[in-house]
This record gives sequence, C-alpha cells and structure tokens, in this order.
Amino acid sequence: MSHVALVIPGLDRIGGAERQVVLLAKGLVQRGWRVTVVALSGTGGNAAGELAAAGVGFRSLEMRKGLADPRGWLRFRRWLRQESPEVVHAHLPHAAWMVRWSRLCAPVRVVVDTLHSSSTGTFGRCLGYRWSDWLCDKVTAVSQAVAASHISAGMVDEKSLVVLPNGVDVALWNPNEAVREAMRHELGLGEEFLWLAAGRLEAVKDYATLLRAMAEVPESARLVIAGAGPLENELRLLSRQLGLEHRVSFLGFEPNVRRWMQAADGFVLSSRWEGLPMGLLEAAACALPAVATDVRGTREVILHEKTGRLAPVSNPTALAEAMACMMHASSEERMAMGERARNLVVAQFSLGAVLDKWEALYRDLLEKNPRPRRWSGSN
Repeated sequence: MSHVALVIPGLDRIGGAERQVVLLAKGLVQRGWRVTVVALSGTGGNAAGELAAAGVGFRSLEMRKGLADPRGWLRFRRWLRQESPEVVHAHLPHAAWMVRWSRLCAPVRVVVDTLHSSSTGTFGRCLGYRWSDWLCDKVTAVSQAVAASHISAGMVDEKSLVVLPNGVDVALWNPNEAVREAMRHELGLGEEFLWLAAGRLEAVKDYATLLRAMAEVPESARLVIAGAGPLENELRLLSRQLGLEHRVSFLGFEPNVRRWMQAADGFVLSSRWEGLPMGLLEAAACALPAVATDVRGTREVILHEKTGRLAPVSNPTALAEAMACMMHASSEERMAMGERARNLVVAQFSLGAVLDKWEALYRDLLEKNPRPRRWSGSN
C-alpha cells in the first residue's frame, strides 16, 4: 500500500483548496492508498475529525511563525524520515516551498505540487517557485486559467505542467426538491427569488460589488451569503448603508452549504479572480444556474447563456443586469440551464473521474522514480 502525504498550510479555515484536499484524501483511502494530511499549522478543526472517521491520518507541524518557524521544518523532516511516504503532494504556496526544500534533507520518491489560484502573487512568490522548480517532479494546475497565469509569469515550465481539475461528488451534490420545499417553508419564502453566494469574506470575492448589485436588482430578490472572514463587519455595514438589511442575510460559516444550494433559485459569484471555484462546481452539480464574473477560472464552468451568465469584474450595474436577466427568465429556462450545468460537471469534474487521473499520475511518477531522491527525477 503506497503512502501519500497531502501537505497544506492548514485546515482550520476551509476554502476550495482545503475541501479538495479532504475529498482527495478520503477518495484515495477508499481506493486502497494510505493517506496522511499534513498541516503546517493549526489543529485541523472539524476537518481533522472528518479525516479520522474516513481512515485518513492527520498531522500538524504546529508552526506559529509561518515558514520562519524552524521547529516546523525539523518536525517535517523527522516525520518524512520516520514515515517514508512515497508521494508528497503539496497544495498552496507555503506548503509547496516546505515540501520542495525539505526534499534536500529527507529524500522522497515523488514530489507533486498543485496550483489552485490564477493569482501569481508577489514577485517574491514568483522567485520562490522558479528557484525550487528543480525539486518538484510534477506541477499540476486545477484549471487552464491557473496553468496559463503561472506559465506566463515564468513560475513553472510548460513541459512539466499538467491540468488536473478539482472534483465534485456528484452523487452527494445534486438537486433535491424535498429539501428545497422544506428550506423555503422554514425561511418563509414564497415567490421571492433566492440568490446564494458562498465563500470566505475576503477581498478577492468582492462581495462589496455583489451588495451594490443587489441594490439594483428587483425588490423580490433575496441574498444569502454563506461564509466568514475578516471583512464581515465591513460588509454588514455596507449592507445597512444600502438599505438591504431585510433582503441580505449573512450566515457566517455554514457547515451544510448543500441544502442552501438545493433551496436557492440562483448562485452568484462576484470574484475578482478564480482558479477553479469549488462553489461554482457544487452549485452546478445541484443544477443551480449561476451568474459569475467573467474571469478565466469561471469560464471553464459557465458557458455564457447556456449553463449560466457572465458579467464584467467589479461592475455592480453589469452584475445586476445579469442577475435580473436570470430572474426574468422562466422557471423552465432556468431549469434547463441548471440541467446543462449539472451535465457539464458530471462529464468533466466528477470526483470519480478526477481520482482516476490522480491515481494514474501517482503510479506513473512512482514507476519513473523507484528510489527516494533529493531532487526531481527528471533532472
């Protein structure tokens, strides 16, 4: 049984990358792999218990000063030497640098790094990736948009990069009319159009633009925002200033977003950039038509006017117009759009198909690298 270590900065705050790591870990265990999720910091929160219940190991390096904490480096080196995982798979920049440079003092057979965001970050991040590229056997990107941005920034060699998308459990995320009726009855909703937005309350999601768009759409629209983050107080204040208190609800962290997707009439995403948004994939799996900003990551999920609608970035009026078009469409038109969205996700992003690709990649790399090495087997 081959041992895979999935390394990530932390699991205490769950976003798209973190959800994907949990799904990958649980899926690989079900297929006979031994899997350990290694967090650079934190306790793992509720995700650690979920992983344990699925037979996935969890280890925190308890780093308190980011990558500047030498104790974390020592703990990781010791763990690598003791456990000898065949594959060490990093997710997100800090984990990538930890995994890559640790290989020099704790050789492993295969190092994989997954890029999750189309944002390439600072000049320092670009240099970090360039200088450590020779330590990585394979770099993957969750979308063509992510791949293109990192290639153009010179952070990865196009020849060593492969696109391997996020996956969604389409058997779990699906439309459910019974849940929809129960939720809407509980909320006291009649003919009101219910929009759902989900994600961390951070600048990249640009909820301010969404709130301003809500002020321009028909009064019958309601918006529920599922997510917590540093901008919550600021966004609540903006909502009050726009007179939206009775039309917008902030749920905070919501452990069961699926029921809200099954209850809503439309999903809305106002991000300034995206890699491959998990929320958009999950909404599509629930046959929920979506309106999203026209950035490269969302274009791989939304086919304009077929599976949803696209609007320019940071443009409240344009976003409001796209939302109004969705609201004015007939229920039959929205249902057809949602069905096309679900068919797209089932065909291209189902978790089973994505796990097949990960297993094939791991096995190919292990075959090419039969012994632990201090650097990439391709160099």
